[in-house]
Amino acid sequence: MLVDLKPSMKLEGQVTKLGLFGALVDVGAEREGLVHISMLKRGHVNRAEDVVQEGQKVEVWVHRVDPNAGRLELTMIKPVQLKWDKIKPGLKLKGEVVRLEKFGAFVDVGAERPGLVHVSELSTEYVSDPSDVVKVGDEIEVSVVDINRKKRQIRLSMKEVALEVEDDEEATDEVPTAMEFALRQALQHSDNKEPEIQSSPRRNQNREQKELEDILNRTLKHRVRTASSSE
Repeated sequence: MLVDLKPSMKLEGQVTKLGLFGALVDVGAEREGLVHISMLKRGHVNRAEDVVQEGQKVEVWVHRVDPNAGRLELTMIKPVQLKWDKIKPGLKLKGEVVRLEKFGAFVDVGAERPGLVHVSELSTEYVSDPSDVVKVGDEIEVSVVDINRKKRQIRLSMKEVALEVEDDEEATDEVPTAMEFALRQALQHSDNKEPEIQSSPRRNQNREQKELEDILNRTLKHRVRTASSSE
């Protein structure tokens, strides 16, 4: 029912008729919806046939709906999902690479216009050609570097995201406990220590075993005292 449709709702349909006005699309509602020729894609369109064909299955979004008048207007241009006032430096986004140039890659992040990842922001390593890193259609993660609302420009970076991932991996490295640290120190000490009496290996082994037990006992006592004091 038309009353169930809301603006920006995504639908799938089939083109049933083309004309100078645009295209009619059957989306399974009580009547077909109209995609005006200006709503077929971004930029100028001379003929609807240049974009779609009858019988073609397409993705559309509800542009306007008037249940009382029985009118449904659709668009094939993906609605803006990210408002300009929501875009700020440091914001992490996911987007699709839509165009490559020698100076970088344009990424659709759901804003009014795609953002630019300059070639110097594609990787932490030197990049001579953006196509060495990304391809059109790739889904990538980016970070907002800067935004110019007057010029409607967004500068993005893949390098900052990569650096943050590396920092997170280093931060999550397992930190040894006091007991593990003591055991490592003791084992290292025992490996580097030369036996004082070459003719008595068992005596040296017993002495090293005792040193390990002493270290463990002191560590356990220290942890017990720390736990008791914290309570």
